[in-house]
Amino acid sequence: MSKIEVRKLYKIFGPEPGKALEKLKAGMSKEDLLQKMGHTVGVCDVSFSVEQGEIFVVMGLSGSGKSTLVRCLNRLIEPTAGEVLIDGEVITDLSPEQLRLFRQKKMSMVFQRFALFPHRTILQNVAYGLEIQGMAKQEREERALDVLATVGLKEWGSVYPDQLSGGMQQRVGLARALAVDPDILLMDEPFSALDPLIRKEMQEELSELQSNMQKTIVFITHDLDEALKLGDRIAIMKDGQIVQLGTPEEILTTPCTEYVANFVNGVDRSRVLKAENIMIRPSALVKETDGPRLALRKMKEEELSSIFVVGEGRTLRGIVTVDRAVEAVNKKEKDLRNIIDEDIPLTSPDVTLLDLIPMAITAKVPIAVVNENRKLLGIIVRVSVLSGLIAKGDENNNVSYSD
Repeated sequence: MSKIEVRKLYKIFGPEPGKALEKLKAGMSKEDLLQKMGHTVGVCDVSFSVEQGEIFVVMGLSGSGKSTLVRCLNRLIEPTAGEVLIDGEVITDLSPEQLRLFRQKKMSMVFQRFALFPHRTILQNVAYGLEIQGMAKQEREERALDVLATVGLKEWGSVYPDQLSGGMQQRVGLARALAVDPDILLMDEPFSALDPLIRKEMQEELSELQSNMQKTIVFITHDLDEALKLGDRIAIMKDGQIVQLGTPEEILTTPCTEYVANFVNGVDRSRVLKAENIMIRPSALVKETDGPRLALRKMKEEELSSIFVVGEGRTLRGIVTVDRAVEAVNKKEKDLRNIIDEDIPLTSPDVTLLDLIPMAITAKVPIAVVNENRKLLGIIVRVSVLSGLIAKGDENNNVSYSD
């Protein structure tokens, strides 16, 4: 079961949204709906799901419907039609009292303009949600201090918002949302009001926090670079509808419409594509207990000059070159243990192409992609790094799109 599921969601602004919805479903265009009935379509027939622990990014230009959509998820804006389910519960059916309790415990929101109380200290701002829940003062202040420490502001609890920079205020907004320990964070363009350098720092901080918290996050942005950097999946909106939904790699390499292609054209792929996007499964492997003759045979069959050696559970031991294998055969060696070269280039699957380039330039053997337990996930050859920088499309870097 998905953490969040949205089914055929509509939001129409105007005096008779129900009647306007009937006209829209009958085929009236959004333009005619506005001109003839005075109604605006904010969200139109949107369906998607968000998995537990995922950062789901919704992006689009101003007026695309992304902020309306995220406010429908917690019913700050009431949907005209459709369903929103959280952990299988239909929150669009909740009573006002049930909805209030749901917001207090399940879902928090971080706003673009911080939305801090100017007359409250930072500690009091962060503890506000806990105060609403009825938590005792000492307990909520201890919790607020812990969360402030998480975002690097533990020493600033006694000051007021106007004494902090914009980036620090946004950290307070994030801390306030985290203080109630919600399952879900809704973040509506939280970094767009920040200077570029501070914005980058906040993006990195959110990524670091998420690696520890594993919250389910719906993140709204108009910035494609931000979406590609943060999102596990991205939904691109236009005129109230989702025009493409996919992973950053899918959005970048296979835009499905010209509108999406125009978005991704000119994106620095080296900062987006990762090792896991370009690695390949090795065509041949040997075990450390195998003999050098078997290693030579596999290298000959696959036309390789070296071969990776793995142990139990595909744990990487190193690499054996053809020269060392021939030498071992001549010495009548029975296994590969004495000829394994352990000094080989390694990378994790989430390293970007930009960081792989220097390694690829100097590497004499393929780069091994391993996890934290040194399990071999794949390999990267130099040409993969270079070809990964070339946009899918023609030689002039015009991105193609599929119908």
